[in-house]
Amino acid sequence: MSTEPNKNSPTHKLPTHPPREPTPEIQPSTTNKPSLNLLTSTTCPTTSPPKSPDPRNRDTPFFKSAQWTADGTTLLTLTSHPSIQTYVLPSTLLTPPHPPLTPTSTLPLPEPTSTFSPSPYFSLSHPSTQYLLTATTDHPIHLTPIFSPASPPLASFFLIKPETESYLPITSLVWPTPGTHFITGTTNLLALFDISRPDSLCSTPLLKIPTIPSTRHISKGNGIGMRGTVSALGLQPTDAGEGILAAGTWTRWVGLYDIYRSGSVIANFSVKPSADHEAGIKGKGVVQTIWSPCGRYLVVNERGSKGLLVYDVRGTHKLLGWLSGRDGTTNQRLGVDVFPDQNGNGFEVWAGTKNGTVVMYEGVGMNEGETKPTWEWGVNDGESAVGATAMHSSGSVLATCSGSWKVADDDSSDEGSSDDSDSDSEDDSSSGKKPAFVVEETSLKVWSIDASNGAAAQEFEPLEGDVEEKE
Repeated sequence: MSTEPNKNSPTHKLPTHPPREPTPEIQPSTTNKPSLNLLTSTTCPTTSPPKSPDPRNRDTPFFKSAQWTADGTTLLTLTSHPSIQTYVLPSTLLTPPHPPLTPTSTLPLPEPTSTFSPSPYFSLSHPSTQYLLTATTDHPIHLTPIFSPASPPLASFFLIKPETESYLPITSLVWPTPGTHFITGTTNLLALFDISRPDSLCSTPLLKIPTIPSTRHISKGNGIGMRGTVSALGLQPTDAGEGILAAGTWTRWVGLYDIYRSGSVIANFSVKPSADHEAGIKGKGVVQTIWSPCGRYLVVNERGSKGLLVYDVRGTHKLLGWLSGRDGTTNQRLGVDVFPDQNGNGFEVWAGTKNGTVVMYEGVGMNEGETKPTWEWGVNDGESAVGATAMHSSGSVLATCSGSWKVADDDSSDEGSSDDSDSDSEDDSSSGKKPAFVVEETSLKVWSIDASNGAAAQEFEPLEGDVEEKE
């Protein structure tokens, strides 16, 4: 598959920054507090909303998620209108004065989506690597140039239901290293695609793995496998890029698959007993499965939950512990990120909350049972949820995005769900009157993290117990 270089794409790289020193002790230290500097920020640009009966599309757009490219020079954000906006960080980001963020390109999407993935070999200095996979409802999977959104897709990939010849909704997608294949999840099915064999070259996926034996039987698998929409995919980090695939569903199941070797399931289990009874953090469906940097532990992130689950997959796949004090009791997707501890004391977990704060856990994987937050700080004044926390590979820069819908003229209402297309919840507007939604705050912010206190820095506050709610 040949591609034309993009002569207009930026070519500079983010300067290297010395990695911050991790806290040597697992317990929070009160003598060496890390500090937080806001480098730059922006609000969600207003774009022309698509023609849709959904009243939320007529309101102010907000950022739903954000992620770094492989080389750490660019941020990709998903907005609620929907569109994917690209921000190339300036080369002077770490040197004051810090310029504001401006989008380099905007890719409008035909339908709402909650999943996209940039190429795992993205490099700002090589235009032939600057591509993006997008999956929207009732459309093929498209391979699109990031900095040329007006160009037609370079390739299309199809996942079609044979009985109705309709597109299956892609609810999760992962494009792992080395980038030769990508994996998608839909209702009761996983699919493996070869990136070099699109559309006419290969009309079907390279491999299909049903998560239940049969969808036509009245019992839908008869209790075997995991039934439901595959809403989260995470691939275990390995040198060869062929680790275990962790798939999560809206029905609160997690399945482990050896998709590259045997192409079959290893194990599947329900997270409901662990979340509801053992940990007591509840949950309404898996939105993210993310592996620890060492590949030993699996962090399960559910919507409507008060914490995160941590599993040790090397043994019997039983619950190792849980991370409490993270208020995610909303239907909106609130993403988390992980970072290795250089002293070998487990790993760190960074998570946003619905109250506009970010909590960080140290020493995850070192202890069984409950782990409380080590640090907490406010991204906003509690006006909106923090939908994503994305740690830069250097460990010294963190990106956060916030924003959520709220029902107008109702101060007691919770944030609206930004993933109604993936949700099994019922529509509350059955009375015929469409509710009005507003966005009180939305922002994309880039922070620098330093182990030493600075005069202009906002300090983390160590937590002795649970996270205190903001007034």
